[in-house]
Amino acid sequence: MNIKNNLILALDVMSESEAIEICESVKDYIDTIKIGYPLALAEGLEIIKTLKDKFGFKVICDFKVADIDATNEKICDETFKAGADAIICHGFVGSDSVKACLDMANKHEKELFLLTEMSHPGAKMFLQKNADAIAQMGVDMGITNYVAPATRLDRLSDIRQIVGEDAFIISPGVGKQGGDGKKTLEYSNAIIVGRSIYESENPQESCKQLIDSLNLS
Repeated sequence: MNIKNNLILALDVMSESEAIEICESVKDYIDTIKIGYPLALAEGLEIIKTLKDKFGFKVICDFKVADIDATNEKICDETFKAGADAIICHGFVGSDSVKACLDMANKHEKELFLLTEMSHPGAKMFLQKNADAIAQMGVDMGITNYVAPATRLDRLSDIRQIVGEDAFIISPGVGKQGGDGKKTLEYSNAIIVGRSIYESENPQESCKQLIDSLNLS
């Protein structure tokens, strides 16, 4: 997935109108957005098509799919039917559940991102202990897209070593969670930034300044 300026906007706002306003302000700087449960639950899956049609964005649905295989299949199917270009699933549920997501992504000719380790402090309690094994499982399954944290560069580096240089990694945690975007991009293909942009008084300027700090503009 080619991502403009190596930057994905995490659009965790709660209304279509706010989403459109923010997207309008940053559309010249990004071409990929990540939508999670907050916006999807508030506005329905229709919001995916609305934003794609209006701005031409690629949409990654961060639903962290983590159920049994039969349920995962249904979640992914509906998400891809709604127009998503990619979906994120958890790996801790095991290969059968992940395979259901991968199979559905392949059926729709879309992409799957495997979440290895999250960016918040609580991820150290359980996820971190198994993140390397999750990443290796993904490699064994032929998965090429991963999510790994910008907040712990040592862990991000470890995951990069496991999945290989040809894999595509996106990393949340830059900005409000303290991750350094430029250092993160030494290991990741793209950073995910949310609140630092959408909570800003001037999202356009915040977006531009962030890109300038990465020396990518």
